[in-house]
Amino acid sequence: MLANYGYQDGSGTYYIRIDTDACVTCTHHACLAACPAQLFGLITDDYDDDVVEVLVNQRQQLKEACAGCKPSAGYQHLPCTTACTAGVIEHSW
Repeated sequence: MLANYGYQDGSGTYYIRIDTDACVTCTHHACLAACPAQLFGLITDDYDDDVVEVLVNQRQQLKEACAGCKPSAGYQHLPCTTACTAGVIEHSW
């Protein structure tokens, strides 16, 4: 399942998409520690699998929370997507 977390406002569309079907295959969830803004949390889904989600209190702040890691801040690759060995995290902007 593709889980989309985020929002749309007058300045754009800000979503983080996580492929939970592939996320369940990850055993170390390195994205949790890689995100400097600590946007991610580990939950148990309806099938008793551990998957990553964007924390509820962060979902409406993605533009600001992720700004420090976007290319304009000097990063060539986002820490969360680089740390995700399963390649399941995508940003919409």
